[in-house]
Amino acid sequence: MTRVKRGILKNKRKSKILKLAKGFRNARSTKFKQAKQAVIKAGLHAFAHRRKNKREFRKSWQITISAFVKKEGLSYSKFIDLLNKKNIGINRKMMAELIKNNPDAMKRIIEQVK
Repeated sequence: MTRVKRGILKNKRKSKILKLAKGFRNARSTKFKQAKQAVIKAGLHAFAHRRKNKREFRKSWQITISAFVKKEGLSYSKFIDLLNKKNIGINRKMMAELIKNNPDAMKRIIEQVK
């Protein structure tokens, strides 16, 4: 490879990293070495938090369902157990959506389970 081509590729690599670090604070957005470290760390956090998001969503659905079911005189765990025993295959996400958008339908499901 010629010297010129090597320089072009090097600049391309650097500009790619700096572009990814755009919006970071202080030297992390302008200095290549610090930007590279910041981009790597940001990628690690993004990977971990994509998984954490799934846990957080499920937790919020459970809280929503639990609050709604308590009004009807059941505990969350007993409600889920009864759903399983009656072979009603509706997931927590759908139940939380029903509670928000169509509470009457959710009440019918609870009546069916009781």
